[in-house]
Amino acid sequence: MSDRLKSTNSVSNEEVIQDLTKNLEFSLRPDDDDGLNSSDHVESCASGDSSKASPSVDISFKDDDEVKNEQSDKDDSDTDSIDELSLKDAEVDLTDDQKSERRSIAETLKTMGNLAFKNEEYERSIDKYTEALKICPLQFNEQRAVLYCNRSAAKLKLERYKHAIKDCTKAVELDDKYVKAYYRRAQCYEITEKLDESLEDYKQMLLIDPSHKEAQSAMVRLPPLIAERNDKLKSEMLDKLKDLGNMILKPFGLSTQNFQMEQDPETKGYKINFKQ
Repeated sequence: MSDRLKSTNSVSNEEVIQDLTKNLEFSLRPDDDDGLNSSDHVESCASGDSSKASPSVDISFKDDDEVKNEQSDKDDSDTDSIDELSLKDAEVDLTDDQKSERRSIAETLKTMGNLAFKNEEYERSIDKYTEALKICPLQFNEQRAVLYCNRSAAKLKLERYKHAIKDCTKAVELDDKYVKAYYRRAQCYEITEKLDESLEDYKQMLLIDPSHKEAQSAMVRLPPLIAERNDKLKSEMLDKLKDLGNMILKPFGLSTQNFQMEQDPETKGYKINFKQ
């Protein structure tokens, strides 16, 4: 307790608490959890107890683009998640007519969202699609899939790639034949340098629609980019391992140059030879 309070005969409880806590500091660490052409347009009608994690050390290496994309997503908090459990509970006592009425209201909200999107009012369009998702009954999977996919288009425009991917994923969960949702997610993955995931979505698109031009083009474009990236990552990893090895061997007057790796042509295994 401070000298001020010790020398005071009468103090309030509030003053004591304030005095005891004034030097306390609390630090908060955020939890860890990404110009288009014709695909930009949104659809106006439907197609058919928690445990505490142990702290971990991140030793991965990230390039400038990855850091930029992660920072963009950190700045964009996910405030428009849909609580489907609450929606399910709220729909228990609804009649079929009431559900149809809610569906019609959701359609109206979607139309308002589409108009806002066309006017480049992307925040407003997200709000309208979210309102529609909160009122559209869960049984109307295809309509809800369109709402998620349309919302992802607005998020993509705002460069909220992680959340756009999340909405596209929800859309394909509701409608696993929804080519546009796969396409939009593939675009987001490619923008955020997740090339393998992007390629998988393009493959899925071709299974649904073998004539899809953008997917056909991606099947030619992406594999060389993936191979180039993998070679670059492997080279960077080897360089870092060499630096680490040299640091360890330096006190002994050695370096990685004193060790030669040879591959056995028969077993395809490797052996390391020491040389002075």
